[in-house]
Amino acid sequence: MLGLFGFFYGFVHLATYVWLDQYFDFGAILKDMFLKRPFIITGFISFLLMIPLAITSTNKWIGRLGGSRWQMLHRLIYFSTASGVLHYYLRGKVEIGRAAAYAGLLAVLLAFRGWYALQRRRSHSAAEMKAV
Repeated sequence: MLGLFGFFYGFVHLATYVWLDQYFDFGAILKDMFLKRPFIITGFISFLLMIPLAITSTNKWIGRLGGSRWQMLHRLIYFSTASGVLHYYLRGKVEIGRAAAYAGLLAVLLAFRGWYALQRRRSHSAAEMKAV
């Protein structure tokens, strides 16, 4: 549910920009993205990476894809989150400390995830060694 909430927030954030800021003028949006405010590109990439994650977040999709392929697809969240942090940093309206705090939090969470995966791999290989 946390991932779907993140997707919903990203959708509302993008819809607010497209509707209230640019009034659905897609030519102006492209000009804004590539010429004036390139940080919008990183936010858009982050949102695009969340679309397949939101679509495949049901039990039915987990069954269709199979657990390992679903898990591999959902690793896109790491790239999406990093792109979101970069979007926040490049925005430039905030002090660098807040963006650095988000980047630090992401680094800590990724380090914990990596440590957990390494521990699981070690315990599985130790169990295999005992079985042989």
